[in-house]
Amino acid sequence: MNTARTTAYAKLNLTLDVVGSEGGYHFLDSLVVSVNVADRIVAKKRRGALSTVSMHGMGSEGIPPEKNNALRAAEAFSARFGTDGAAVTVYKNIPMGSGMGGSSADCAGVLAAMAKLYGIGDGRALCELAEALGSDVKFQITGGFARMQGRGEQLEFFQTVPTLWFLVLYSEQQISTAACFAKYDEAKTVFPPRTERALEGFSSGNLEWAAKVFGNHLTDAATEILPEMGETLKTLRGFSPMGWGMTGSGSAAYAVFPTEELALWAKSRYRGKRRAAVVKSVDPRAKKSWRNPYALAEDEGGEQ
Repeated sequence: MNTARTTAYAKLNLTLDVVGSEGGYHFLDSLVVSVNVADRIVAKKRRGALSTVSMHGMGSEGIPPEKNNALRAAEAFSARFGTDGAAVTVYKNIPMGSGMGGSSADCAGVLAAMAKLYGIGDGRALCELAEALGSDVKFQITGGFARMQGRGEQLEFFQTVPTLWFLVLYSEQQISTAACFAKYDEAKTVFPPRTERALEGFSSGNLEWAAKVFGNHLTDAATEILPEMGETLKTLRGFSPMGWGMTGSGSAAYAVFPTEELALWAKSRYRGKRRAAVVKSVDPRAKKSWRNPYALAEDEGGEQ
């Protein structure tokens, strides 16, 4: 095999509890689910350990090599398994700086593609490498629906992915994860945990009850950095969804609905400046088909 292709799915944090910190790292307790927005990754063998990465879409072309996590993943793979490198092309559809896990998804996608290229079947070593590359990368190796704890290395996957429809609003304005956690630490606000309560709803089959406790401990910090976040969440609440929240450290926010029709209805009435898309929870392990809602011209927010 000289060429390998992978699909790297976005994720949404349904809950995100900050449960502690140590040595500059924060410990989380979060419910995370994959959604049908994805980057496409193509990797080709090249001689020597040197890898290259070419980015296309969503403004990714300007990412310098020293800050490109997809390139870090390729280099780390070759170093760990003693293989040659790869010429990697990433076709981005996941919005950058949105909290939807695009960078982590690309890392996971590169690892998966290079494992195909070089016949690496050591799943444990691959997961260890993913864990070292970033907090969400290990989850993104398979995706699905999981409880993610610690720094992202403690994962409890659930067999069934709940069927949820989301109206996602995202902005070209990005929020630095480091800055968001710094603001959270400065505030020293104690928030009630949400993850365990949401799990009780999922366990009982009551999606509406579970959605009512969706939320994110970083929301206030993100709003302080990007004030429009508060207005965005207020707008989403106005559509009477089952629940709403911010994913990651922002800047994307979502409202969750039980049906596609209700999510599309809410999207049709959105008049803000953010881009809007309707997405669905997905289980990448089932190899379900996907589409790219963000590529559609009608996804632009505001009056048409």
